[in-house]
Amino acid sequence: MAGTAAASRRRPQRVSMQEHMAIDVNPGPIRPIRRISDYFPHFYPFAEPALRAPDPHPAVAPAIGSAPPLQPNPEPEGDSDDSTALGALEFTLLFDADNSALHCTAHRAKGLKPPASGSVDTYVKADLLPGASKASQLRTRTVRGTGGPVWEETLTYHGFTRQDAGRKTLRLCVCEDLRLRRRRRAPPLGELRVPLRKLVPNRARSFNVCLEKRRLTKRPKSLDTSRGMSLYEEAAEAEAAGEERGRILLSLCYSSQRGGLLVGVLRCAHLAPMDTNGYSDPFVRLSLHPNMGKKSKYKTSVWKKTLNPEFNEEFFYEGSREELAQKTLLVSVWDYDLGIADDFIGGVQLSGRASGERQRHWRECLGCSDRRLELWHPLDGAPLQLSD
Repeated sequence: MAGTAAASRRRPQRVSMQEHMAIDVNPGPIRPIRRISDYFPHFYPFAEPALRAPDPHPAVAPAIGSAPPLQPNPEPEGDSDDSTALGALEFTLLFDADNSALHCTAHRAKGLKPPASGSVDTYVKADLLPGASKASQLRTRTVRGTGGPVWEETLTYHGFTRQDAGRKTLRLCVCEDLRLRRRRRAPPLGELRVPLRKLVPNRARSFNVCLEKRRLTKRPKSLDTSRGMSLYEEAAEAEAAGEERGRILLSLCYSSQRGGLLVGVLRCAHLAPMDTNGYSDPFVRLSLHPNMGKKSKYKTSVWKKTLNPEFNEEFFYEGSREELAQKTLLVSVWDYDLGIADDFIGGVQLSGRASGERQRHWRECLGCSDRRLELWHPLDGAPLQLSD
């Protein structure tokens, strides 16, 4: 009998798996999981609160210290309202400093909020601010019937310089195509703004930004008389709309074979709107002073209803370098009007007595032969007047 008792003490006691789990794992009676709402006060005007605050002295204390009370995790500002509800836009920006151009590639949008019509037919509209109302507006094609449109389309701003990158902002709006809905006006589905001063020249940068609501304010009364401008627009944009008349890309080359100056009028960008439809019908006039007769005056063709015409026309002025160095080239941009006087948009004066880039462009052209020099020039708002 004693031997049997000693043998039983030497052998380990067998415990079933159910008993093992009940002994080693089960901490005790299961208590309800607390909810975050239990930590906030409740007010029920017609009934007693059904949820009680958690017991400050629980019957069973945790084995390793007391855990800190749960704290609510509030959402970041803007994530729970329109900034996420309106969707997001993916796009890429590239500042091509060598060619003075800004490329904006609209890739896709995600999670767009459908308008009241229920169908989403959208496009992306780009504005370069500050600037004239329609002078810097570009848009993509329309993608129909989806809340996640894919455009993969590049919009290009010509004449974009390093000075523009330091002070301008690009506004992108996702808009509903109203022509398909037979309506005239509707607010954009969402917009965003990107300051361009942080762009690195010749290096593409991708963005994925949430859209926001557009906030409109009434323009100052002093600008209500401007033609081709909307009555309601951003206050900062309206004040800056009259600062620029546009810019022109000119090429100069002194040809040793022909014995004269070749002047190329390549294109204009961001011209001021002069017509009631928000556009202009631009053309360019050239004149060389002192007056050399009819051969000193030229005029380009007229481009209809545009603020970014591309002329690509060339004109020739005969004369030696010494003669041309004493002369002044006047370049002016006009809005063509049928039956009435043409409207002056802006002009630029190139000569050896000019200042800044205008003087440098003129002198470098006459200083070397058979070399074409292209340069963008901002337009002055005052008409150019020189006496012969």
